[in-house]
Amino acid sequence: VQLQAFGGGLVQAGGYLRLTCTASGRTFSDYAMGWFRQAPGKDREFVAAISWRGRSTRYADSVEGRFTIARVNTRNTVYLQMNSLKAEDTAIYYCAADRNYGQTTYDYWGQGTEVTVSS
Repeated sequence: VQLQAFGGGLVQAGGYLRLTCTASGRTFSDYAMGWFRQAPGKDREFVAAISWRGRSTRYADSVEGRFTIARVNTRNTVYLQMNSLKAEDTAIYYCAADRNYGQTTYDYWGQGTEVTVSS
């Protein structure tokens, strides 16, 4: 499955952004989806995940209550709504897909979209 993420940009602290990831090549609803991020000088970290039909979601503690992951299977799209952004949310964000839900490794990755939060 091919993934393309977009929607990043520069935003002030306290602001919001919505990231979008579109998928092609396979049946989208066969895949759980996730968002990850990598800040400068740091390892890539998990942000959020959503199950195949969107009935289950989970979040990193650092974004719980501020970020929301959602998917529209008819549009082959997954979103990450990011509210109350903080400087520490600055990173390159990646979407990922895997047939399994709830694991830390994903088989398919998109290119990143950069998010910069100014304080």
